[in-house]
Amino acid sequence: MSDWFVSNLLDWGGRVVRPLAWRGERDAYRILLSEILLQQTRAEQGQPYYLRFVAAFPTVADLAGAVEGDILKLWEGLGYYARARNLHKAAKQIMERHGGQLPADYAALRALSGVGDYTASAIASFAFDLPYAVVDGNVYRVLSRFFGIETPIDTTKGKKEFAELAQRLLPAAKAAAYNQAIMDFGATLCRPARPLCAECPLQRDCRAFELGKIEALPQKSKKIAKKQRYFYYFVFEYAGQVYLRQRVDKDVWQGLYDFPSVELSDR
Repeated sequence: MSDWFVSNLLDWGGRVVRPLAWRGERDAYRILLSEILLQQTRAEQGQPYYLRFVAAFPTVADLAGAVEGDILKLWEGLGYYARARNLHKAAKQIMERHGGQLPADYAALRALSGVGDYTASAIASFAFDLPYAVVDGNVYRVLSRFFGIETPIDTTKGKKEFAELAQRLLPAAKAAAYNQAIMDFGATLCRPARPLCAECPLQRDCRAFELGKIEALPQKSKKIAKKQRYFYYFVFEYAGQVYLRQRVDKDVWQGLYDFPSVELSDR
């Protein structure tokens, strides 16, 4: 069944090309940029940011030498701004440690700021054809549903189980094509909500489809607690100009510019 899964996934990936700006990119720096941008961000939302960053900082040297404020300005609207700071720091590390070239080595990639297992695997496979399987939300979902795996994906056991399965399935000679295919498959067909099972080439042997558990998989052991925050914003305009201030408090928006505000303790 595993060989059938891989073969059909590769066939689907060869026929369906998702139109993304970084699709087929081999430049390791641009792959790093796209993958950091896509952490916690949908591809459609991240694409215009990617194009702006490539235009503003065409090389890793340009990004390393940039002023942090300029990077944060381009990042505005994406959220999770620690990613932008980590990207800047990683660019400096690449210049200092590797002479301005991203290393063709998984461990060295993994040591860069903001680069986790997934991002290191993506760069290793897409830029250098190294046999490392990517495991992101799309991959968790496809593997969990097709193989009927109910181990929660947010547990140590689950992360290990899925990482090992993904690596076993990976065809070493076609690592980049397979990684791209399974991520695109999860994003376009095997979606979190309203998956397109009627169009799925893997439906025949999909355990979740057979057992009616499509909506139940993948499983998580706990839900993320969300905190509501409430603000009053003040807009001061004079002579055609608007006053902005830079946030200096240690918060999720530290270093960014916004209108003066007051946070309420309750609504």
